[in-house]
Amino acid sequence: MRFIFRRMIELAVVMFGLSVLIFVISRVLPGDPVRFALGPQATEEQIAQLSREMGLDQPLVVQYWRLIKGLFQGDLGVSLTTFRPIAGDLATFLPASLELALFSMSLAILVGVPLGVMTAVHRNSSRDYIGRAVAFSGVAIPVFWFALLVQALLSFQWRIFPPLGRIDADVRPPPHVTGSFLIDSLLVFDIGLFFHVLSFLILPAVVLAASPMAMILRLLRASMIDEMGKDYVLTARANGMPRNLLIHKYVLRNAFSATLTIIGLLFGFFIGGAFIVETVFSWPGIGRYGVRALQFKDFNAIIAVTLLVGLAYAAANTVVAVLYGWLDPRLRLGRR
Repeated sequence: MRFIFRRMIELAVVMFGLSVLIFVISRVLPGDPVRFALGPQATEEQIAQLSREMGLDQPLVVQYWRLIKGLFQGDLGVSLTTFRPIAGDLATFLPASLELALFSMSLAILVGVPLGVMTAVHRNSSRDYIGRAVAFSGVAIPVFWFALLVQALLSFQWRIFPPLGRIDADVRPPPHVTGSFLIDSLLVFDIGLFFHVLSFLILPAVVLAASPMAMILRLLRASMIDEMGKDYVLTARANGMPRNLLIHKYVLRNAFSATLTIIGLLFGFFIGGAFIVETVFSWPGIGRYGVRALQFKDFNAIIAVTLLVGLAYAAANTVVAVLYGWLDPRLRLGRR
């Protein structure tokens, strides 16, 4: 509990530093957000009035204090692009991003971990070469190019998957329970709607999961090769332990610690790194919302999205640090 409490303190310090940094950066960006919001026909009186209403005419110290005070009260301000409370916007767009992130992360783990084990066990074989080629391709191919490629081929040319959006405009979404269309459609036992939603989710999820899957594959392969050369593995094999039991129960668990770190960081990547993917596929998530906020220099929305992504990274790191003790008992014994 002391360890978890200490990590929570570190999390608070990180979020405070991030809030200061993004507040300063958002204020030095060129352009006037009020003029962007009101348009070129706005008068000086209208601009001054909206600036007073948004508190942008106050000193920076006062503006930052209002930001921190609002964060603790759940008030993130009003967006200059949607003119709605930002907390409500995030509540609207976040479920779509979480659905895409969790599905992509599951896809990257379910593909990357077995391929990493296979390439390590069958080192320098044809399986290893194919797996390494897949890993190098996933890391080397730019995300935006891969997104446009699969969209052009699988959507516009071959018409296998829908190209844009989260659901057809003439299809009624499932009742809102969790915010995930996949889960909500299963909760109401609508299998047809489930596969309809899944068809929209597959392409952006595959594009988003390609690079993380390659990272997981490469790191797990290297860790397992290093682990399989240790004395306890040679001793277990000499004593006749079945190979599959040795690989999956002992070697994989000991080699998975470093991979777990990457997986924890990747969760934040899936939340914040989906900006390009959500933009290309018109996915209604916070990534697309953040891009629009940057285009119009929407101070409050930029800060809110950045803090949300930073919180996802920091929280994932905290969870990973706690899971280390479960995977590696030496950490628990060392702390005692």
